[in-house]
Amino acid sequence: MGRYVVRRLLQMIPVFVGSTLLIFLMVNVMGDPIAGLCGDKQCDPATAAQLEKEFGLDKPVWQQYLTYMGNVFTGDFGTAFNGQEVTELMATAFPVTIRLTIVAILFEVVIGITLGVITGLRRGRPVDTTVLMFTLVVISVPTFVTGLLLQLLLGVEWGWIKPSVSTEATFGELIVPGLVLASVSLAYVTRLTRTSIAENKRSDYVRTAVAKGLPRRRVITRHLLRNSLIPVVTFIGTDIGALMGGAIVTERIFNIHGVGYQLYQGILRQNTQTVVGFVTVLVLVFLVANLIVDLLYAVLDPRIRYA
Repeated sequence: MGRYVVRRLLQMIPVFVGSTLLIFLMVNVMGDPIAGLCGDKQCDPATAAQLEKEFGLDKPVWQQYLTYMGNVFTGDFGTAFNGQEVTELMATAFPVTIRLTIVAILFEVVIGITLGVITGLRRGRPVDTTVLMFTLVVISVPTFVTGLLLQLLLGVEWGWIKPSVSTEATFGELIVPGLVLASVSLAYVTRLTRTSIAENKRSDYVRTAVAKGLPRRRVITRHLLRNSLIPVVTFIGTDIGALMGGAIVTERIFNIHGVGYQLYQGILRQNTQTVVGFVTVLVLVFLVANLIVDLLYAVLDPRIRYA
């Protein structure tokens, strides 16, 4: 196991370097950040040259990237064009988005897996058909429509929640935004769990456990569910980074100042340091989440061994 973890960590290095290089190149060619600083008016040449020198934009792109990566390993993600350190923006944005992601993941795990198990065990029955139709509707409706609809009904019409989230963004305030963020993924988890449960229910090891006279609950939890959760865990693991990076729409609807909000502002203002810094951390989140998922395989299925 130890050698496998070391090998995976070493494999992360070229993936991390390649991903950040691609992001850096894409962000640097999306527009002129100096022009964005000057607003509608065109910068005079002296001011533009001074700003380029101050932010290191006068150097070749490859040299800018090497400088950036060298600073990243020391914990310096650069300075935004408004003079604020990117690490300060991260310190305020990431805790909010992490709480939002935790709420969304809990919805996926609790509701998605529960509905998947129920429908998988009752495949073809009315409850199965109803849940399938509901998840299909959820997948078909865009997230911004779901968010605005819940905000209108629960916040404006019925007054059950505040229409927008406060700056503290407590767990209680993030329940509805978390449900909106997790809605599509929750539907996929439900359908994926249902398919996996229905397929493994006909497996020989399940029939053997039933033939031995084991209690139905033990057959489902110890044998059927553990093996059926492998594809579900894979999806949820990769979905963690997607939820954190893809929360732009949800955070805009509920006025949440998290990672999605900062990325939106950075792209809107062509603030390359902010965009590259936040996406770099999200790449690390993706890599770590995938490593944890691979290690969980051995926990769910004892037959899997890593050399």
